Amino acid sequence: MSATDPTIDPAANAPQPRTVAALVCGGSAVLLLSLLALLPVPYAVESPGPVRDTLGEVDGVPLIEVSGAPTYPTEGSLALTTVRISGGPGTGVSLPQVVRAWLDPTRVAVPEEVVFPVGATSEQVAERDAADMTTSQENATAAALAELGVAVPTTLTVAAVGEGSRAEGLIEAGDVITGVDGAEVADLADLRSVLQRGSAGEPVVVALERDGQAQDVSVPTTPGPDGAVQLGVLVDPVFDFPVDVQIQVDRIGGPSAGMVFALGVLDVLTPGALTGGRSVAGTGTIDASGQVGTIGGIAQKMAGARAAGASLFLAPAGNCDDVVGHVPAGLQVVPVETLHEAREAVETVAGGGGEDLPTCSD
Repeated sequence: MSATDPTIDPAANAPQPRTVAALVCGGSAVLLLSLLALLPVPYAVESPGPVRDTLGEVDGVPLIEVSGAPTYPTEGSLALTTVRISGGPGTGVSLPQVVRAWLDPTRVAVPEEVVFPVGATSEQVAERDAADMTTSQENATAAALAELGVAVPTTLTVAAVGEGSRAEGLIEAGDVITGVDGAEVADLADLRSVLQRGSAGEPVVVALERDGQAQDVSVPTTPGPDGAVQLGVLVDPVFDFPVDVQIQVDRIGGPSAGMVFALGVLDVLTPGALTGGRSVAGTGTIDASGQVGTIGGIAQKMAGARAAGASLFLAPAGNCDDVVGHVPAGLQVVPVETLHEAREAVETVAGGGGEDLPTCSD
């Protein structure tokens, strides 16, 4: 059959203009969507991060080293848990990464401003995390020594006065608080205890040192978020430790490892293994008086702890709402409010008990 056969119309097999246009538009759309998928989006993705045993070593050096006091061998593990964060200032995550986080129960995608201060640079975030980690280690050491009954001389220096606080104009940054209502305050626990003797709104007489001069100032108190009586100032305690505690942690920032650091210091300074050889993990901030505070990313931290072999996880009691529904199979989660409660929970489980310990579902 020749090409000039009248039964064949050559134009019939040629692409029609509409078909060509559709193919071009479709291809352009696919290309555009592919490019958009690669562009960073203003989200941060949280996933389980490294798990570090505070009783272990880093490059052959014990993670916790104590000098100036007897130390004892131990066993088992007391692991701090972390969250790996993708995204943030100067970086970003792609849309596929966000979608994956939505589909993976061990990950979560949140707007950047939920995790990072608005306008902060990556350098500022790193500096803040490093400062928080240093403070966390100091508080952990102070709390552990206090739990053991070891006195730690402390200077209570005012770091800042809350904006709008009733203490404005009465107390200044740099003041050193030495007493309240005639009672000497040697540390944060003393200060907190003395303040709770009164009622929020009532004035207290604060003894302080300013520029080397002692003076008394009458300051109206205010109620804190939990109803506790507060002065409305941020106090930065400066410790004079009777023993030297060095904690070797690189590339981990923030304050959330404080409680586990404190347990690790306790274990090193007391005979026997606190864990009884068990694998224990946990998270939570801690202050010098041993109060355990809430943290973020607890679902990711529990997942990381279980993957690392932990069977017991200590969580801040204030995070219970975040714990419920996210506990991995085989992991016992015990909420605690203080270092003392955390220590008792570990000792109970180490002794073969633990069935009656509190849970976040109670």
